[in-house]
Amino acid sequence: MSKAERPDQPNAASRFNEEAQTYAVRGADQPDLEGGVAAIRNVLKTLPTKPGVYRMHDARGDVLYVGKARALKNRVTNYTQVERLPNRLRRMVSLTRSMTIVTTNSEAEALLLEAQLIKRYRPAYNVLLRDDKSFPFILLRADHDFPRIQKHRGARRHKGEYYGPFASAGSVNVTLNALEKLFLLRSCTDSFFNNRDRPCLLYQIKRCSAPCVGRIDKAGYAELVADAKAFLGGKSTAVQAKLAKEMEGAAGALDFERAALLRDRLKALTFIQGSQAINAAGIGDADIFALAAKQGVIGIQAFFIRGGQNWGHRAFFPAHIQDSSEEEVLTQVLAQFYEEVPPARLLLLDRELPEADLLAEALSERAGRKVEIAVPQRGDRVRLVAQAKRNAEEALDRRLAESTTQGRLLREVAELFDLPEPPQRIEIYDNSHIQGTNALGAMVVAGPEGFIKGQYRKWNIKQAATDDDFAMMREVMERRFGRLLESVAPAEAGAASSIAQTSSGPGLRRGDVDSEPDWPDLVLIDGGKGQVSAVRAVFERLGVEDVPFIGIAKGPHHGREGREVFHFPDGRELTLPVNAPVLFYLQRLRDEVHRYAIGAHRTKRAKAITASPLDEVPGIGPARKKALLLHFGTARAVRSASLEDLQKAPGVSAAVAQTIYDFYHGGGE
Repeated sequence: MSKAERPDQPNAASRFNEEAQTYAVRGADQPDLEGGVAAIRNVLKTLPTKPGVYRMHDARGDVLYVGKARALKNRVTNYTQVERLPNRLRRMVSLTRSMTIVTTNSEAEALLLEAQLIKRYRPAYNVLLRDDKSFPFILLRADHDFPRIQKHRGARRHKGEYYGPFASAGSVNVTLNALEKLFLLRSCTDSFFNNRDRPCLLYQIKRCSAPCVGRIDKAGYAELVADAKAFLGGKSTAVQAKLAKEMEGAAGALDFERAALLRDRLKALTFIQGSQAINAAGIGDADIFALAAKQGVIGIQAFFIRGGQNWGHRAFFPAHIQDSSEEEVLTQVLAQFYEEVPPARLLLLDRELPEADLLAEALSERAGRKVEIAVPQRGDRVRLVAQAKRNAEEALDRRLAESTTQGRLLREVAELFDLPEPPQRIEIYDNSHIQGTNALGAMVVAGPEGFIKGQYRKWNIKQAATDDDFAMMREVMERRFGRLLESVAPAEAGAASSIAQTSSGPGLRRGDVDSEPDWPDLVLIDGGKGQVSAVRAVFERLGVEDVPFIGIAKGPHHGREGREVFHFPDGRELTLPVNAPVLFYLQRLRDEVHRYAIGAHRTKRAKAITASPLDEVPGIGPARKKALLLHFGTARAVRSASLEDLQKAPGVSAAVAQTIYDFYHGGGE
C-alpha cells in the first residue's frame, strides 16, 4: 500500500505484513453491470485466499464500499454472482471499475481496518455511524505538581488519567462542577496558576483549594487527587465514608468551619450519586447497547457506565442500512464507534451477534486488554439492557415523528418556492461585522434530518469593502460556488470554465453535476433585494443555473411580528401568515445562520483584541515580544524606536533588531 493510501491513524498499517494491491479496469462512468463484473473478475485472477479488506471504486476513483473477509477470494467471488445479489448491491457492482486490496494477518485485524477505512472514506454503500461529534472526557493531568482537572476532546496528547466517554458536554460540565466542589482541584491553566499572588474567586466560593498561593501543600493536594481518582474509578462509597469520618472528627474537635466544608463536599458527592439516570451499582465499567427498528429506520441507544456511575447516554441513527440485517448494522456501528472511543471492559447487548467473538477479539486487540461482549439473561444486567431498549424505542419514535414533521415542512417549502421536489440540502448565508471590522461570511446547512453542523462554513472577507454588505455577499458566493465548480469532473469543469468566461451560453445546471454531493437544492440569504441581486449577479457570471435562491428580510418592524418578506430573484415579494408552520421553520433556519455568524465574528473579534502589532513581525516569538514590551512599554514605542535603541533591548540581537526596524521602516523592500 502506497503512503498516500495508508489510513490517517498512526501505526494503523504497521499491523499488516502484506502490501496493498490495486487492480483496475477503467470503463464508462455510467452504471454497467457487465463492466463491473468484468472488473471484479479481473481482480479475482490474482486474489489470495487470505483475510483482508477490499475497497470498491467507481470510474472517478471514489470509494463505493469497504468490506472485510476471512478469505478475500471467496468473499469477492460472491459479487460476480449477480443473480443472488439484492438490487442495491447490483447497482454497486455496476458502478465498480477498480478495487484496492489489503491483506491482513487475521480477520480481527481486517475488522479493525475496515472500520477505520469506513470512518475515513464514508462510502455510499456501507452502514455508516453518522454521529461525527467526538465524545468528551474528564482529564486529570499528571504533568504538574498540582494536577489540573479539565474537560477534554480529541487526541490524547497530555499525560494523565482520562475518564469517559461522557455522552455530552453538558454531562461533563455538571460532573466537573460537582467534582470541583467535592475535591477542590484546580481547573485553571498553568500560566494562570503561575502568575497568581492571591486566591481567585473559585477559592472564595469553595471550589478550589488555592494551591497557586500555598493555601494547601503538595502532600495535601496529592491526597485530594487520590480521592478524586478513587471516586472516578468507582470507589465512591469509600470516599463518602472517609469524608463522613473526617467531618465527625472536625465537629468533635470543635473545628466547625472545616466540618462545614466537609459537609458541603459530602453534599456534592450525594448530588453526583443522585443524578444518575439509572442505577448501575455493581456493574463497574460497561457500555450498554440496544437496538430498535421501525419503518425502515434503526435507532441504537448507548449507555456509558464507568465505576458503577452512569455517565450519560446517546442515540445513534445509522445510515445506508438497506438490505442489512439488524445484527449486521449493530456490528458495524460498534466497530466504527470504538474506532475513536476506548471500549469498556464489558459490552452488554440486547441481542446475539453472529460475529460477537470476532468483534470482541478485535476490540481487545485495540484496547490492549480483554473486552467481553455479553447478552445478559438474568439479574440487574437484564434490567439495564431492558432500560436501554426502552430508551432506544422512545428515541426512534421521536425521530420518526420529527422526520414526519420535517418532511411535511420541506414539502411546503418546495411548494412555496416552486421547487420540483422537497429540498434535501438547504444552504443559508449571512454576513457579520461591526462597522466593517472583523467581517466574515457564514453558511449553515439543513436537510431532512435537521441541521448538518459538520458542514457549516465561514469565510474571512478578504477582497470586498467591509462596509459594503452586498460586496461581501458577492465574495462569499464567488468563493463558495467557484470552489464547487472546480470540484466538478474534469470534462464538466472545462465546460463550466468556458461558460464562466462568457456572459452568454447555456449555463451549468446542478443536474449536470449530479455526482457532486455539496450542491444545494435551495439557497436562503439573510437579506433583501440588494443581497438577492448580488447573488444573482454572481450566479450569472459563473454560469450557475437551476440553483434556486431566496432572500429573507425582516418586515417593517424588524421581524417583531413575524412579518418576514421573502424576495425572489425575479423581483416578486411574499409574506406568510404569522402562524404558518413553514414560516417558523424558515425563521429557525435564518436564526441559526445568524447565531453562527455572530458567534464566529465574536471569536474573531476576541482574537483581534488580544493581538499585538508585534505578531506581524517575522521571527518575533512570544519571548522576544515580551522582552520588547517590557523594555519599551508599548508596541507603538517599539515601532518608533531607532535601530540603536532596538539593539539595546534584552534578548534582541543585532540581526533581529535590523529585522524589526526594516519591517516598520521599509528598509527591507
